[in-house]
Amino acid sequence: MSGVSPDAIEREARRRRTFAIISHPDAGKTTLTEKFLLYSGSISEAGGVKARAGRRSATSDWMEMEQQRGISITSAALQFDYRDHVLNLLDTPGHRDFSEDTYRTLAAADAAVMVLDSAKGVEAQTLKLFEVARNRRIPVLTFLNKFDRPGLDPLELLDEIEQKIGLRPTPVTWPVGIGGDFRGVIDRRDGSFWKYTRTARGAKAAPEEHMNPQAARASEGKAWDDALDGCSLLDATGSDVDVKSFLAGESTPVFVGSALTNFGVRLLIDGIVDLSPAPSARLDRDGQDRPLSAPFSGFVFKVQANMNPGHRDRVAFVRVCSGRFERGIVATHATTGKPFATKYAASVFGQQRDTIDEAFPGDIIGLVNATDLRVGDTLWVDEPVTFPPIPKFAPEVFATPGTVDTSRVKQFRRGLAQLDEEGVVQVLYDPLIGDAAPLLGAVGQMQFEVFTHRLANEFGAKVELKSSRYSAARRTDEASVAKLRKFSSVGIFRRRDGTWYALFESPYWLARIQSDNPEITLDLIVES
Repeated sequence: MSGVSPDAIEREARRRRTFAIISHPDAGKTTLTEKFLLYSGSISEAGGVKARAGRRSATSDWMEMEQQRGISITSAALQFDYRDHVLNLLDTPGHRDFSEDTYRTLAAADAAVMVLDSAKGVEAQTLKLFEVARNRRIPVLTFLNKFDRPGLDPLELLDEIEQKIGLRPTPVTWPVGIGGDFRGVIDRRDGSFWKYTRTARGAKAAPEEHMNPQAARASEGKAWDDALDGCSLLDATGSDVDVKSFLAGESTPVFVGSALTNFGVRLLIDGIVDLSPAPSARLDRDGQDRPLSAPFSGFVFKVQANMNPGHRDRVAFVRVCSGRFERGIVATHATTGKPFATKYAASVFGQQRDTIDEAFPGDIIGLVNATDLRVGDTLWVDEPVTFPPIPKFAPEVFATPGTVDTSRVKQFRRGLAQLDEEGVVQVLYDPLIGDAAPLLGAVGQMQFEVFTHRLANEFGAKVELKSSRYSAARRTDEASVAKLRKFSSVGIFRRRDGTWYALFESPYWLARIQSDNPEITLDLIVES
């Protein structure tokens, strides 16, 4: 390893901010992602989220299916510089059906930005995404988006955040003007006013006019006075930013704006730099801290194949936890104990890749053609370490795949194995039957759509899915399997990694068996 000092490594780590963006569909998450890149100078002009014919698609959405639908299906990793800091942005899927992928991505993040559509608030179908962040007690900043359009009262939105998500909202900025007549925001930290000006299609950074309270009152009149009344109510309820409770995952600083027109984007990205934590020592499997200055270590939180269809490659995304990563080092793969070469290391910017020579704690590196790496695997140099596994969700919907063309069975099996490794679906097998009749499990139906699309387009194997009689699953163990086999309504299946699942025909039978047999292991969250 190089002679970089521990102080230098910790200094580089303090410059990093590694965060994820989570939202429900159409809340503007991918638009906000591009505006971050615009304000950082990484791109000179922002593209549209829903690309029309002849227009460019969003930088972070690379999969054909994403560009067709205008939603994010896979997590993208983007790195850019801002204010002498290095920001690692993880753009997560925007649908509850992919909450398991969000969970894996949040394992690599130190903070999250929750984007809410101010006209819709916290939507029931994606509440699970936000619960994932809360359950991990990850610090969450909230962005109330689309405030340039008619929407809910901001105080009502704050109530929803607290009641439905369980985070205490503490506004940093507060809107001046109502939805549809948005004038700008008050910065509650100093009482100043940021007035915004529209730009054509939001393609360029919005001009910002910073005013003192006296100038703001003269400029905005009643809209300013109404905003001050709202701020007074927040002051009376003690809704001020509390860094300690924010870092503990109990409160959420709130910013207001419009990603499409760039209102409030700069204040939000400043808030990420100023409030979000820098990388810190990470606990290993034994509960011991891995110091930032220890030799290189990291863990795989995502595996993605065919990001570049022209190369048919496979990328393992690794969060650097300690030390300095240098391209070409030979690390140890903790799962197998075998050496692992890192010659093909890249930073990933949407579909674009650049070879990187070094990385520090908090950075995300893409290891290309890392066929031996799986989600949750640890890599280390010099000083052994294994990081805790990344939990999986027990599947909630099930289907049996059948090949349309029997001559493509090899392609089908290869694609099945690859998409299982990536976590697109979970592939289960009945140990009494073997590999002949796999069963697919997923959190939601859209995972099956992605599975069939990618299997056909990337592996040339079209499949038909038949619905299954099962509707609930729980992780179990070998000691419980014998007891569970006595119930005709229970199916026993196993994953390639050895995880046992008990599948039930209805939630009723699950609840009844669980109640009558408390000694049987039936867990919802699965340790990988």
